[in-house]
Parts: sequence; structure tokens; C-alpha cells
Amino acid sequence: MSLGEWIRTTLEERLRPTALTVIDESHQHEGHAGWREGGETHFRLDVVSEAFEGKSRVERHRMVNALLDEAFRRGLHALALRARTPAEAASQP
Repeated sequence: MSLGEWIRTTLEERLRPTALTVIDESHQHEGHAGWREGGETHFRLDVVSEAFEGKSRVERHRMVNALLDEAFRRGLHALALRARTPAEAASQP
């Protein structure tokens, strides 16, 4: 299983998102810190989940980072993360 697939599966199982986008942007960071041949070092995530209700932006990011701890150990270097509730996603397309 690729790292991107592992990220998607982990977030789907743990957060039960109503919407989830996982984009490997590693190619945009070639030559930068953390980049390596083969990619899967830099990802952009957009996660919409009721699990974020009542949580601050920092708490949401900490939740996702904690869930993806194994991904960081496997070579993930950076995340660009958008974490919203379903209500926020409905009002902020």
C-alpha cells in the first residue's frame, strides 16, 4: 500500500469523513528539504468530519498529525491541511 493510500485509509477509518481529498504534491518540492526520489513526502489534505466539532483549528491539526504519526515515520515530510466540520464545508466551498 502506498503512503497516500495508507493516509486515506487511516483517516477514513478513524475520522469517518464526509469528504476527504488526499493529494501528493511531492513533485512540487523536488530539491527542497525532505523531498526524496519516488515522492510521497509532501501531501495536501482536505478533511471534512464531524470529529472536528467543538475543536479549534490547532486541535484539529493535532488530531490529524497524531493519526498520521506512522506516516511521518515512513517518510512523510510535510502536510498542508484543511480540517473542517460539515457545517463549515457547506458554508465555505
